[in-house]
Amino acid sequence: MVVCICNAIREKDVRKAARDGASCPATAYEALGRRPRCGQCFSFAREIIASERATA
Repeated sequence: MVVCICNAIREKDVRKAARDGASCPATAYEALGRRPRCGQCFSFAREIIASERATA
């Protein structure tokens, strides 16, 4: 599933970034070599990151 349309970031990419230590959407995007644009995806990205960190 696509999380960020602006940057073409998929859910699996955000999950991997979270497993690698990203604690928020901005750090996840940075880890993927991208930067936030419109910010509409932040709430969904936060949920994904929280989910990954809870299971770690």
